[in-house]
Amino acid sequence: MRDRVAASDPGLLRLAAGLRTVLSIALTLAVLAALDAGVTHLVAGAISAMVATFAIREKQRAPQAVTLALGLPVALASVSLSALLTSRVLLGDAFFVVLIFCAVYGRRFGDRGTALGLIGFQTYFASLFVGVTPASLPGFLGTVAIAFACGALARFVLVPQTPTGILHRLREAFRARLAQLLEALADLLDAGPDDVDRVLEQVRVGTARLHETAMMIQGRLEEGTPDEAVARLVQRRIADAEIAAERLGLLLLTARSARRADTLTLHLPGAQLPERGRLPVRDEASDALRRDLTALALLVRRPVAAAPGTGLAQVRNRLLGYRDDENLPSASPAVQDVFRGIGETARAVLGLRIALDGPQDDSDDSPATARSREELDAEDAAIGVAEETEEPSEPETGLRRPTTRAAVQVAVGSLLAIVGGEFLSSQRWYWAVLTCWIVFINTASTGEILVKGYRRLVGTVLGVVAGIVLAGLVGHHTWTAFAVVLLCVFAMFYTAPLSYTLMSFFVTAALGVLYTLLHTYSLSVLVLRVEETALGAACGIVAAALVLPVHTDRRTNDLLTTVLDRLAEVTSTAMDQLSGGPPVDLLEQARDLDQALADLRAAIQPLTHPVTPLRTRRETARYVVALLETCAYHARALAATAELLPTHPSIAADPGLKGAGERILRNIRAIAAHVGDEGSAEPVRTGPSIASLLDPGVPATPRYGRVTDRVLRHLQRLDEAVLGLARPLDVPVAAPRG
Repeated sequence: MRDRVAASDPGLLRLAAGLRTVLSIALTLAVLAALDAGVTHLVAGAISAMVATFAIREKQRAPQAVTLALGLPVALASVSLSALLTSRVLLGDAFFVVLIFCAVYGRRFGDRGTALGLIGFQTYFASLFVGVTPASLPGFLGTVAIAFACGALARFVLVPQTPTGILHRLREAFRARLAQLLEALADLLDAGPDDVDRVLEQVRVGTARLHETAMMIQGRLEEGTPDEAVARLVQRRIADAEIAAERLGLLLLTARSARRADTLTLHLPGAQLPERGRLPVRDEASDALRRDLTALALLVRRPVAAAPGTGLAQVRNRLLGYRDDENLPSASPAVQDVFRGIGETARAVLGLRIALDGPQDDSDDSPATARSREELDAEDAAIGVAEETEEPSEPETGLRRPTTRAAVQVAVGSLLAIVGGEFLSSQRWYWAVLTCWIVFINTASTGEILVKGYRRLVGTVLGVVAGIVLAGLVGHHTWTAFAVVLLCVFAMFYTAPLSYTLMSFFVTAALGVLYTLLHTYSLSVLVLRVEETALGAACGIVAAALVLPVHTDRRTNDLLTTVLDRLAEVTSTAMDQLSGGPPVDLLEQARDLDQALADLRAAIQPLTHPVTPLRTRRETARYVVALLETCAYHARALAATAELLPTHPSIAADPGLKGAGERILRNIRAIAAHVGDEGSAEPVRTGPSIASLLDPGVPATPRYGRVTDRVLRHLQRLDEAVLGLARPLDVPVAAPRG
């Protein structure tokens, strides 16, 4: 159960966010109740406590404290100005628009600027919601101060989170997700023709979730691990384990199929295995394979160092023994490759344990395990020899800067929302402004804003129905109603990273209860809430489409070009290093590629959303992203192999490898040029299969033993995936010259 929780919520970040916010609100309500505050003060305090909690985004505790301290005067000033401008409608509306512009523009100053902008906007909104006037202002200023103090207590005392603790929990989540992926692979081995598609989809999901956790760890290493050498070691071992698990999945797919499985199968939803109806084989080798896949998952879940006796040590020794050909069972070459993959994955798990938990007991080591330890020790000793080279990017200025453009767009959209909202309701027009503001958060194109507005509207409509039910059940019981609000707040923060629609649902349900507490509840109010939400979303979409627009096609093309540039950079650097060039921080470059791909995946959501009417375009977008994920996997594998070059006894530089990858690099750059400039006529070029460069050697030569062979196989798959990108992107394909 602990592993399931760790895997479902890596780092327990969602759970901590929900608990911290709920405790902050509960403390605020308790203090205000002890002071005999009225319901309006209770509501204002709850909203202020929530804002003071979720707005803070820094990862270190000291910067969090500074931002929270700076946020209090910002909140007090915002509430004061709202109260003083209550009777001056036009001046108040103009100031609200200026405040919105400044709040969004503040994002250019990083997490602190973003937090202070959120605090300023949300507290101004809260004061409009509860109706703060100059006469009641002193009491509400005290309420806000209490809310911020309770927020600090919840953050730093009741639910403390340190970068080191978060990183530790993320590592546990990686371990749990790795075990789940291995269990899914064991299920895939036994899946019959009726179940193979379902189990294969579980493998795809497990692979994607493992990669997601690896990216989260990468983002927390700098803050959570003060020692740079240790951080780099953890980064390398996480990458090794991820690559080994994905390679094991590919080898298993090949063993189940009539031919070598395509890496795309693990990344493209709906892709089917060759000969999908083939039944699992039942023989001695396959039985051993099932046993060892289960044992490998057990080894991940229960490390040898944490288990008494020698049972797990013997299992580990047996699995690591598969790295030597003499220990392989008698089976077909494809099945033997799976056993080798199990051995390599067991080695990656051993390295991960040493990196995370320190030196392990080696008293029960077999010769194969001892050799693996020696290889890992040699690699660990070489940590830090590579130097990171990063070229500074040219900053954008003026209206080209994303924060400036977004600030202008949201200001125009909010102005439209204020005007339209006043026609719907002179009392609650601010709901349209809130929606317009929210749809611009974390969006960068017109399509993203359209999808976010749609999701918010759907969540709001469903939340209105829930609000009607909840208001009827608990509306006359103040503290029961606040308890329901707290549950909704927790659910809102817990589901926010998973579903924006669910988050909007819980927000609206909580508001229905709050309206009841403020004695302003009615069905017409909740219907007005839907109307204002629709109006705000429409104003945001209109502003995004007409004011300094960034069309979805343009944004996706820019991000696609970035992904291709990162892919060419990683591949080129890896090939240089494998050919004898100087060491470079390849894993960092590989993670830059992964981050660029994650940005692209988020940007194409408007194209892949289920309501998108252009079905062919949706399938094309999914196919292109799956091909890019395939390319990224092979690039990561090349980078990881190149990183081992200075220390690994069985890997030597091969100058011929650089020439093998030249055509791939030319093709990647040709595709990037075509995407970035549709007038580019440079075609991609086909050529001899890179696999044909493999020297078969003598019959006794192991198929899997030479690292050069493995590098060339990754290059071959990368070549195929890059050529596959040409067709959906309409890049011309030409035969090789001469």
